Amino acid sequence: MPTSALHQNNEAKRSFKAILWDMDGVLADSGDAHYLAWQMLLRETGQEITRQQFDDTFGMANTRIVQHWFGEALSPAENRALGLRKETLFRQLVAEHVRILPGVIDWLERFQAWGCRQVVASSGEMANVVAVIDALDIGNYFDALLSGAFLPQSKPDPAIFLLSAAAASATPDRCLVLEDAPPGIEAARRAGMRCIALTTTHPRNKLTGADLVLDNLVALDEALLTQLLN
Repeated sequence: MPTSALHQNNEAKRSFKAILWDMDGVLADSGDAHYLAWQMLLRETGQEITRQQFDDTFGMANTRIVQHWFGEALSPAENRALGLRKETLFRQLVAEHVRILPGVIDWLERFQAWGCRQVVASSGEMANVVAVIDALDIGNYFDALLSGAFLPQSKPDPAIFLLSAAAASATPDRCLVLEDAPPGIEAARRAGMRCIALTTTHPRNKLTGADLVLDNLVALDEALLTQLLN
């Protein structure tokens, strides 16, 4: 390997102490399962949802999504009950409708080999995180699983990423966020972290706030990681 390439590889390995993974659309292709679950819930209440309407809210915490579809007049208890029902429906769909995304295993293994701490930082409920990670059989790659579902503010608030950095004993400047949605990208920016966005759930022109935008993790290499440091 040329000396310059070796230097780049070592620089990338040393620079990131923690990798913060969003789950839906980054680790897992779960969009169909989430869409079907919201569709089922809304039909139970006499409403319909289109795929585009679902896509516009994908990546937000349930509290905000329930407010969006059912109105802000709901009590906290009513909001929570609807969110819990939706997630129950989602977990019934995980085994059949959730798949791991291309390149994920390769990069989980590479980051682990580099000694990076890896954390799931999802807006989804913890029961969902556990169900998906278990179904994909990737739990041993992670040092922590965090859910922002019941934080006071969801993404784009940076709380979930700051908590994830703390769980990994890493400062924000040593964290790399892997995201797929504009709220998550904005949350990473507010947290002072670098961010790679994937076009798995949103078009490239919606992801311009990220440091790097890729179609999938197969397209990522160590030279591109090094570019994020400059």
